[in-house]
Amino acid sequence: MTLAALGFVAYGVLYLYLNFYGDSFELGVATLDGMTKAEFFAANPAAAGYMTHINSAIAGFLISTGIAVAALSWYGVRRAEMWAFVTAVVAPVLALAAAVPLHYLGHFEVNITTHLGPIYLATVIFVIGALIALPAMIAKNK
Repeated sequence: MTLAALGFVAYGVLYLYLNFYGDSFELGVATLDGMTKAEFFAANPAAAGYMTHINSAIAGFLISTGIAVAALSWYGVRRAEMWAFVTAVVAPVLALAAAVPLHYLGHFEVNITTHLGPIYLATVIFVIGALIALPAMIAKNK
């Protein structure tokens, strides 16, 4: 669980870096309505500033959630504390439930593999970690 949470942090740092220095809008989003990031930003400076602000906020939430879940996993789940386990699982589940479905509505061109692939990989690792920790949670909290 901790390893996956650190993956969330890494993805957030990459997201933040690409926000300021990348040629694409986000990982896996090269164009919007056929416009590159540079073309869009030149044509819509106010929208570009807002988009940069939103992407920075998203990156911050990814990083902070990853740090919180890593700490909960490392210090609480390892001690078989049920409150830490539940909190460590609920936080990323709610974040993913809010964010992921919108990617499949077709409102913009996105390469799902490169855009969501890293998060899907971290999620699979996280679920494996949660399933490994679950028997200890159940045994301690009987």
